Amino acid sequence: MSGNGTTAGDDPLQTAVWRLRSRACWADAAALLRPDTPATSLQRASLLVERCLYTEQGWEEAEDALRTAEAQAHTDEERGAAACERGQLAYASTLHTVRDRADEARAALGRAAALIPPGAPGRALLDYRRGLLAENLTRSPQAARAAYRRAHAGATAHPDPLLLSFTWRHLAGLALREGELTEARHGFAESLRIREELGYLVGTAPALASLAETETEPEATRLRDEARRLFRLLGGVPTWLSRQLSPPDAATA
Repeated sequence: MSGNGTTAGDDPLQTAVWRLRSRACWADAAALLRPDTPATSLQRASLLVERCLYTEQGWEEAEDALRTAEAQAHTDEERGAAACERGQLAYASTLHTVRDRADEARAALGRAAALIPPGAPGRALLDYRRGLLAENLTRSPQAARAAYRRAHAGATAHPDPLLLSFTWRHLAGLALREGELTEARHGFAESLRIREELGYLVGTAPALASLAETETEPEATRLRDEARRLFRLLGGVPTWLSRQLSPPDAATA
């Protein structure tokens, strides 16, 4: 799920949903939405799918919400968006070794690609998620980079700063693996800047930890300490960040 954060002109309901989502309260945010239209059903499903990725919990609730969204989808755009969420849920399940659903993820995102035309607003998020699949399941960094770049261009063309924070972050991660430290530092810094401006608290700790990987001391330690503070504040979410933030002496403690 993407999203632009909040502005003064936002719908009060959407502002409340964003604030809860950004503070890792996905279930509370979803509870504000009545699944009585294709749009609200899809948004509710998206929130619960995102919770699975960040917390490794809530799989059944996400499946139920997604089935409702799929049943209510009637246009190609709605069916494509629902397929994109189906692919993301299957990806998260595979990534967290809950159940291997890699084939389902590929099929769902392929179905979404057939329904969402290039240049459409929803295409950038789809391209980003296809990049995740290529990077983390297929282990194809070149394909991942191409998908992230398409997503980055789409998020720029249809202004979506939150998605831009993700594409900056993942392009920077690929650069870091290749030893391109300056490029990686710039990308991670841009991702952090956007997330802080949007108030996307649940994504700020990962951004701080990633930027720390490109900095020298004492700045690296300062960034990691701030990331640990936010991580504890949000109750250990995202769960996968705990390994990256483990103190150096944790293994011998």
